[in-house]
Amino acid sequence: MASNPPVAVYDACVLYPFHLRNILIQCAFDGLVEARWTDDIHDEWMRNLAANTPGLSIERLEATRDRMNAVLPEAVVEDHRPFIADLTLPDPDDRHVLAAAIAGKASVIVTWNLKDFPAINLLAHGVTSKSPDDFLTDLHTAFPEALISSVRSARHNLRKTVPSVEAFVDALEQGGLKKFSGVLRRNIAGLK
Repeated sequence: MASNPPVAVYDACVLYPFHLRNILIQCAFDGLVEARWTDDIHDEWMRNLAANTPGLSIERLEATRDRMNAVLPEAVVEDHRPFIADLTLPDPDDRHVLAAAIAGKASVIVTWNLKDFPAINLLAHGVTSKSPDDFLTDLHTAFPEALISSVRSARHNLRKTVPSVEAFVDALEQGGLKKFSGVLRRNIAGLK
């Protein structure tokens, strides 16, 4: 367990990609971050992933959601809805994410959609937004050995096939984690 881990809302777009979701959940499980999400966030990533992945059943995704909630019960934010109406964001459909950050006492929203969470709209609530690339790179700066250990565990969590370290890092880089994949390549021995 890291001292002073950040409290972060994981937006649906960072829970959608399998490898990224796996790493973010492992980091929370290992105490490097206090993760937050809502049923609305779960519904969004599951709905989109099911729609874009033929043959992937919603039941399988619901089982994943249930495991996430079971291993990180403190991550579930349920009292965010009263905040939504008073919030302003470029896309009103994203207000529930900021509301989750406020209710969950999060300091950061981890999202690929940074333009949807401008600093001017977040500042009054003590919240910032970061890409998962920056967020994970910052976690490595704060907790270098623990973060590498979490990523190693995330790779070994894969049930069907455990990819080689190189293939795993390549998949992360192709998924947009450019800086973080560079960090991992510099620490490749620790990922085995």
